[in-house]
Amino acid sequence: MQVNILEAKNQLSKLVQKALDGEDVVIARNGEPQVRLVRLGPPVRRKGGSWAHLMTEAEVEAAYLPEVDAEIARPYLDSAAKPVDPPRRNRSRRTGKSRPSR
Repeated sequence: MQVNILEAKNQLSKLVQKALDGEDVVIARNGEPQVRLVRLGPPVRRKGGSWAHLMTEAEVEAAYLPEVDAEIARPYLDSAAKPVDPPRRNRSRRTGKSRPSR
């Protein structure tokens, strides 16, 4: 079944039901087919543990040692780190008042 866009707008729920019933529904513009309504299949079920082969149990345990956590946190906790300057505000050259950003 082929319908034009205006008809599809007016009868969308009927066309969706026809697609669910297995009928081929094509929406056309100026008589040229543009899209097809199709029924979606059941959702894909994922299997757990699909990444289990990437690391051994010993590697996983080693990644969560306190020494590793401390090494990762060291650059963020360094007391010599420079403080971050606040962002500058847009100011008008003429008045010196702030103006809204675009």
